[in-house]
Amino acid sequence: MSVAALLSKKPSDKIITVSASTSIREASELLAQNKIGAVVVTEDKDRVVGILSERDIVRGLAARGASVMTQRVADLMTAPVETCTPSDAADDVMRRMSEGRFRHMPVTEGMKLVGVISIGDVVKNRINTLEQEASAMRDYITTG
Repeated sequence: MSVAALLSKKPSDKIITVSASTSIREASELLAQNKIGAVVVTEDKDRVVGILSERDIVRGLAARGASVMTQRVADLMTAPVETCTPSDAADDVMRRMSEGRFRHMPVTEGMKLVGVISIGDVVKNRINTLEQEASAMRDYITTG
């Protein structure tokens, strides 16, 4: 399955972004309000410049204490960020995320942000595929 197929199952109006100048406090509030684990950092609304995850914030807190909340997203974000395209295979994206030990990947076309894929999205897809294959095998065995 392609990344485009995964994105088609998600609400397209739910891409949460922030600018690099946003405070860590504001970004944390966005993460909590939207129940998400990462926010894409963009310039000009759709050009990806980084990503800020809960892990980035926790590492910042551990290293710098509570004062990190007044710092800018640019101070903690991961950049450059790994991205994928809608035509990439979901299994390839899952492998890249597992190897890189990150949970969210922006999806871009050219330089434009078109979505975000989480490890949950790709794992759910993989589980569904395995369940369909198992069901087909059971059907084959019982009818064959």
